[in-house]
Amino acid sequence: MEENNEEPREEWTLFLWTTFAVLVPVLITLWCSFQRPKRKIQLKDLFRKSKHGWHYTDLFNKPTYCCVCCQPILQGAFCDCCGICSDEQCIQRADRILSCKEIMTQNQTDGKFCHQWVKGNVPLASYCGVCKQQCGTQPKLCDYRCVWCQTTVHDDCLSSLTDDLCDLGEFHSVIIPPCYLYQVNKLRRRHPDEYSKLAAVYGSGWTPVLVLANTRSGNNMGEILLGEFRTLLNPVQVFDLSELPPSKALQLCTLLPPGSVRVLVCGGDGTVGWVLDAIDTMKLKGQDQFIPLVTILPLGTGNDLSNSLGWGAGYAGEIPVEQVLRNVLEAEVVKMDRWKVQVASKGNYFRKPKVLSMNNYFSVGPDALMALNFHVHREKTPSFFSSRIINKAVYFLYGTKDCLVQECKDLDKRIELELDGEQVTLPNLEGIIVCNIGNWGGGCRLWEGMGDEPYPPTRVDDGLLEVVGVYGSFHCAQIQVKLANPVRLGQAHTVRLVLKSSRMPMQVDGEPWAQGPCTITITHKTQALMLYHSTEQTDDDDSSASEVEDHIDTSSNAPQTESS
Repeated sequence: MEENNEEPREEWTLFLWTTFAVLVPVLITLWCSFQRPKRKIQLKDLFRKSKHGWHYTDLFNKPTYCCVCCQPILQGAFCDCCGICSDEQCIQRADRILSCKEIMTQNQTDGKFCHQWVKGNVPLASYCGVCKQQCGTQPKLCDYRCVWCQTTVHDDCLSSLTDDLCDLGEFHSVIIPPCYLYQVNKLRRRHPDEYSKLAAVYGSGWTPVLVLANTRSGNNMGEILLGEFRTLLNPVQVFDLSELPPSKALQLCTLLPPGSVRVLVCGGDGTVGWVLDAIDTMKLKGQDQFIPLVTILPLGTGNDLSNSLGWGAGYAGEIPVEQVLRNVLEAEVVKMDRWKVQVASKGNYFRKPKVLSMNNYFSVGPDALMALNFHVHREKTPSFFSSRIINKAVYFLYGTKDCLVQECKDLDKRIELELDGEQVTLPNLEGIIVCNIGNWGGGCRLWEGMGDEPYPPTRVDDGLLEVVGVYGSFHCAQIQVKLANPVRLGQAHTVRLVLKSSRMPMQVDGEPWAQGPCTITITHKTQALMLYHSTEQTDDDDSSASEVEDHIDTSSNAPQTESS
């Protein structure tokens, strides 16, 4: 009997110990998760006064060691510019004794300057620049990393370095050296020729890249990308568009050699349009020679422009930022048409027409209604729309709702369409889409589509707009899964739509609004210099600015806007 009583007692003891062993780590993790936002708020004021770009970190992010006290960090911060890590108690001391990346410095020798070493926390896959053995294998702070060229060396090998000059490493051709900015600041005569003379020491292939990231786009990758690019580049060439508008950020182009700058826009199609509008402002100021080439890292929901230019339908960290920079250097230059959309409301003769810029497409009907509903709800609860998957799911729900309600039916009775001055007879439609690029609705090819009748592929530089119609939300869904074709209404250099009655949802490049009776006129505005990514590169990656200009002038056979 005693043995039978002991067996249940042992089972209960084992059950209690197992429960305790599982619950305690879970409770500790939950407690730390609840405390993390509070700690971030408490440390914000301290971070704001610092010379480092501190960001909160703790034991649950990744194992790191404090560069001051050399102890493992339970709660602390890391600098996304230089990579220094500090425990919470050592942050102020780290500010005093450890320097961050200097965006401007005087010391240089033939365009080079000394390495700036940071001890510890080097990447595990790195190798020593002296002995070529693996670094980062020891958990303690025993290896060094240069914050500019990313070279890593062992503690024992550091003293045997014969040359302490930094060449900026693999990405020297895209980094703005701090010594260049110092020399520019000392110039008495601010002239483009002077910038070219200063840049000659860095070689003919020097093409600095400015990174403009929108932290509010798509899937919240912007904040991570800002830190990764600040680590690789000069922090002065990485901009957060939630803090600084692109018109201010692009003024850095006027301090660099003309025709040499490339701008990497990390965001959705709306962010790209925002940047291109800022570039148009530069043209109005007479700064045409400083106009940069624009490329995209897609972070938005649809990313149709990015897809058309070969940069993919969305970025979620699947390739490292180093490869992103390599792709930017290998990209081809193409011209892209930009269009002016004038909306003149009926009856308001003394009010100026509403003027918008269009890169992708203008639409009226069910897809604009979905965009409008999405936009309204995102403005109310922006934190909910932080994932690309959630955003597309919400679009699907609104599309399903419109299939039942049909708010845009009988559009053909309420609107008139003119293509190059000729009126088009409309079938029984619910929506009209005017396209500049080949992709629409998250990657759907509207104009080529399916079927036996041949249609010329769309181009971004031909000065033509493709106009199609849809029968409703269900028809849009069928087009996206390639079960149906849109109604092709024609191509034109100028498109005019007259909304005769009622209010209809409209959108330009994903920016929706509800519009009453009006006249919409779409005309050619200008052309933007974009970068096209292709797996087969034919251009010389190290061509000078003058060669790029020659290529642009002779690029009548610019690549078609097909997805790579």
